[in-house]
Amino acid sequence: MYKFVLVKCIRRSLSTDTSTKALLLDANKYLSELLKLGKIDEARKVFDGMPKRDEFTWNTMVAGYADSGRIVEARKLLDETPKKSAITWSSIVSGYCKMGCEIESLQLFYEMQHEGYKPTQFTLGSVLRLCSIKGLLSRGEQIHAYAVKTCFDKDVFVVTGLIDVYTKCLRILEAEDLFHSMSNGKNHVTWTAMINGYSRNGDAVGAIQCFGSMRAEGVEANQYTFPGVLSACAAVSALALGSQVHGCIVRGGFGANVFVQSALVDMYTKCGDLGSAWKVVQWMEVDDVISWNAMIVGCVRQGFPEQALSLFKMMHEKHMELDEFTYPSVLNSLASTNGMTHGTNVHSLVIKSGFEGYTLVSNALIDMYAKQNSLEFAFRLFDFLVEKDVISWTSLITGCAHCGCHEEALKLFCKMRRNGTDPDHIVVSSALSSCAELALLDLGQQVHANSIKSGLDSSLSVDNSLVSLYAHCGCLENAEKVFKSMEIRSVISWTALIVGYAQNGEGIKSLQFYDEMIASGVKPDFITFIGLLFACSHTGLTERGRHYFESMIQDYAITPGPDHYACMIDLLGRAGKIQEAEELLNKMEVVPDAFVWKALLAACRIHGNVDLAKKAATALFELDPQDSVPYVILSNIYSATGKWEEAASVRRLMKSRGVGKEPGRSWIEMNGKVHTFMSEDRSHTETEEIYSKVDEMIMLIKAAGYVPDMNFALHDVSEEAKVHGLAYHSEKLAVAFGLLHLPVGAPIRIYKNIRVCGDCHTAMKFISRVYNRHIILRDSNRFHHFKEGTCSCADYW
Repeated sequence: MYKFVLVKCIRRSLSTDTSTKALLLDANKYLSELLKLGKIDEARKVFDGMPKRDEFTWNTMVAGYADSGRIVEARKLLDETPKKSAITWSSIVSGYCKMGCEIESLQLFYEMQHEGYKPTQFTLGSVLRLCSIKGLLSRGEQIHAYAVKTCFDKDVFVVTGLIDVYTKCLRILEAEDLFHSMSNGKNHVTWTAMINGYSRNGDAVGAIQCFGSMRAEGVEANQYTFPGVLSACAAVSALALGSQVHGCIVRGGFGANVFVQSALVDMYTKCGDLGSAWKVVQWMEVDDVISWNAMIVGCVRQGFPEQALSLFKMMHEKHMELDEFTYPSVLNSLASTNGMTHGTNVHSLVIKSGFEGYTLVSNALIDMYAKQNSLEFAFRLFDFLVEKDVISWTSLITGCAHCGCHEEALKLFCKMRRNGTDPDHIVVSSALSSCAELALLDLGQQVHANSIKSGLDSSLSVDNSLVSLYAHCGCLENAEKVFKSMEIRSVISWTALIVGYAQNGEGIKSLQFYDEMIASGVKPDFITFIGLLFACSHTGLTERGRHYFESMIQDYAITPGPDHYACMIDLLGRAGKIQEAEELLNKMEVVPDAFVWKALLAACRIHGNVDLAKKAATALFELDPQDSVPYVILSNIYSATGKWEEAASVRRLMKSRGVGKEPGRSWIEMNGKVHTFMSEDRSHTETEEIYSKVDEMIMLIKAAGYVPDMNFALHDVSEEAKVHGLAYHSEKLAVAFGLLHLPVGAPIRIYKNIRVCGDCHTAMKFISRVYNRHIILRDSNRFHHFKEGTCSCADYW
């Protein structure tokens, strides 16, 4: 066809001007048609064969090259153009902008003005799109200033571009000002830019309100508007409004658009309506991997990992092209189940499909293996990973914490910081939780301070972990300060405080906070009631405990678990209601675990019920033959009731099974270092000073009325050895070390791995009074706050 046009050009080259103009018009028209069809090379042949070319011809060809991405040829043709115009310059600027060439685009934009050509609204629009994509805020502000000077700040095309720049650069207030300055002339593109801007900046309510105003103005939404407002609905779980938007989508004829459909799936899954989400997926004419990924993520979030795995299998059977987002989604589902076999199968598929080098996928694999207690594989993957981001570190750190390897988790956190990786909310929360588990107050405070210095804003998860940290370390005032400073409080926040006060002997305050929680409209969960029952158990509030146990079932439809039963049996046992405790155990709807039997055994120890103690200990021997606790308690019960032969028999059984008694250890943290002590321990570098301080302590508290309790001394030694042994128990050594090194008036915090003995408990009360110190001792069961000769447990422990 272009040859026919060329022949016509030659035959008429000597004709009249009118004929030449008509022929040029035909050639230009044909040139435009070729370029619209993407036939750039054919268009160039027509261009080269034209005996005459006008401004339109040159502009069309330059624009053709620029639009098709052949930017070098466009630039070369620009230089050859005999008479450039604003359109020519705009075309080349637009081409470079589309290619993302920041430096060249802006250089040409300024060169255009230097040559005396005024940019059009379309030129400005192209540059603003580049600023929006690249996040070039300062350049966008310069264009904004130019638009004001040249009166383009009233042009809807330019203002819409500016709104898009500001919202994508997280400057929503500037975007709002521009939007509201447009008294009229807002089109659907402007409204869409503002709605998406609100959504992108985390202002879901603003996006929803803007969408409502758009509808009220009679402006129709399109396939670019709906994803933004659906994302906003998902962010605030506005399911009813999201469903209404779905109705608008159907009525507007956008129900078949794949981008709108994937946004609908995302909205429904995040709002917890998996049924509606699945219906949207089933309605789709083409299987969209983004929608399926959203469906899998939704199942994982809603606690349906098996369904997530089933969806993944369906995707594989449909031969859908799985991407780097599909694998993390299904691996997250496997992390919450015991599906190691499935996990290794998916890992194999990852390797076969070539996604093992993707950091996102590797992070999910690390998380999956760590959560499945396969830390060796998790560490191997982590070490193999070339580009480690904060999620890589977070996956391994949280995995270690999940497996109970809190010390390893904290070592990794410190290594991450030395590596120069800034923490996020999740890893800080995990590190604080590990500090809480190990009662490392100083390190926890350092982690908190470090996160603030890093510019990390506060978050609900971090605040919850801080409340838990301070409560676990006996700093109730700090825990309450953090709690009161929180703008948002979840059931986890309230529960952390309730459990914290319960563990620290402030049971009444725990119950008061529970009442405040209910009054605030927050519903208690499974763990909240464990805290309440623990508080009642350690405060002697038997009837209140019964009330909460019944309320949990009747008012909140929470099925009691072994932990609840253990607390109730402990509550009844401490109150001397051993028979009722046994009856409750026999009525349990779940199989009693070790904690339940240990609660009953502890009650038998308090009240000397030998027969029931034997029954409880026998059950514990079957559950875990290597656990030394039931052997020791049963032996002590026999000894306390004068059954020396039975006590010896238990010790022989323990020895024949190779069960070793866990040695008691006490430790104190000071200046970032943990000092650990055992009974009659002489391994510390300051042993002489410590033992001298202990002797001073014993002398002073005996003068104040302390009498050693021989029931907690070794039985097969002399009286003098018994007194000597009691004096140098691990917790007394730790207190002596604290008195030697901590400033006068500073609280002494001690941690013990097993239950504090009765003699040490009595001694601590005297020491707190004689030395006028606040001694905080956390044993395996609870906190004891010793002040002025009394303990927070009121001797009910």
